[in-house]
Amino acid sequence: MWPYPKIVAHRGGGTMAPENTLAGIRCGLSYGFRAVEFDVMLSSDGVPILMHDPVFGRTVRGMGKVEAFTAAQLSAMDAGSWFGSAFSGVRVCTFAQAIAFCRQHGVWMNVEIKPVEGYEVETGHVVAQMTQACFVAEVAAHIAAPSALTAANLPLLSSFSMEALRAAQVAAGAIPRACLMSTIADNWLQRCQEVEAVSVHTNHKFLSPVQATTIKESGYGLFCYTVNSLKRAGEILAWGVDGFCTDRIDLIAADLV
Repeated sequence: MWPYPKIVAHRGGGTMAPENTLAGIRCGLSYGFRAVEFDVMLSSDGVPILMHDPVFGRTVRGMGKVEAFTAAQLSAMDAGSWFGSAFSGVRVCTFAQAIAFCRQHGVWMNVEIKPVEGYEVETGHVVAQMTQACFVAEVAAHIAAPSALTAANLPLLSSFSMEALRAAQVAAGAIPRACLMSTIADNWLQRCQEVEAVSVHTNHKFLSPVQATTIKESGYGLFCYTVNSLKRAGEILAWGVDGFCTDRIDLIAADLV
């Protein structure tokens, strides 16, 4: 039900580096994390880039919307200075660059499809297609002999958007999907079945032991965000949670479990 790494670096390097950047992923790797979560949305010319916020001002200085800029324009923008002077000049990262780095270094990816409003279908389609194109051999191996071992070689696509997940399912059905929800919805099972999801991803703060048991007994993986204390990590793992992402890569070891 969960063939993937159990402890995942949130947005690359958690609190130790600028989020959703190659510098962040490198930082996570330096702490021993060979599993990373990051967010992907589209530029104005339809290129997937790593970004959490649809508007500038927090991790990229200035004003404006991500969707109004091309990938070339975005890739020239500083995405590191906000975090600290040591990261000045770190650029906005494309999805293609992130895939290449992660494949080179054996880093597993939990890719959150994070579409700008109105671009849910297009974003799900593009992200899934690019993922499949970069994992042709792994997809073929998993289709030929489905197992936990072959599934572990593939990234996992997650999203709060059902439209994006449906588009990903159509575009690249062999790439596994996960339903993201801040709280466990009453119709969680229907939503998972609709997009043939393999797991549920949810906020650990609102998860109960009963919900965890129900999800696990229904045959789904269960992953939580964002767990930043060892005490809480131990608690939810005892409930049967399969894995979680963390910002505190300096506190919670990649090989905790």
